[in-house]
Amino acid sequence: MVVLLLAISAHEAAHAWMSYKFGDDTARLLGRVTLNPVAHTDPIGTLLIPIVGFIFGSVGGPVASIPLIGWGKPTPVNPLRWRNKDLANVMVSIAGILANLILAIIGFTILKVILMTGGGSQIPESLQEPVGIFLRDMLIMNISLAVFNLLPFPPLDGSKVLDTFLPASMRPVMDLLEQYGFIILMLLIYVGVLNAIITPVIRLVAYLLYLGV
Repeated sequence: MVVLLLAISAHEAAHAWMSYKFGDDTARLLGRVTLNPVAHTDPIGTLLIPIVGFIFGSVGGPVASIPLIGWGKPTPVNPLRWRNKDLANVMVSIAGILANLILAIIGFTILKVILMTGGGSQIPESLQEPVGIFLRDMLIMNISLAVFNLLPFPPLDGSKVLDTFLPASMRPVMDLLEQYGFIILMLLIYVGVLNAIITPVIRLVAYLLYLGV
């Protein structure tokens, strides 16, 4: 849970920072350019959904399909203050995904070096298991969040990127999806669609991690 909170905080802080870089200081003035989880905690996305996923993720039945994912309190932005609005919309939208990918790459690199060099033996025995769990969770959580947020329907980041390139004729469809996006998201989590998307990516990363070891 600690790693998940940090991953979500990095995701939302990246949105706030990128929006500021394009001229909108709304989120910065609200203290959202921070890794402090308190500033980004959403009761449902940061607490309820991850806790349910953690408790019931290994239990049989439909609820077993709930992956350990989550989201933070939406980062407030004012697009009217952005410079180069189309580019800003894309960059602000993918900033959180990029932050998670960077953290995943860091975790992957450290784990790969430890596995290839046997460096784990240099870590005090009492810390080997906690360090291993932390790095593994850091890798899995950030990859999961990146893939999750790439999905192209509201309210996820992928939909905002898609919206930039869609013709005006598709606007009513996106408005409809925005209205029911949260319900659709809950259904996808419940029936296991998200798990089916994320799991193959995690397996590929695990394969690459142990390749050549």
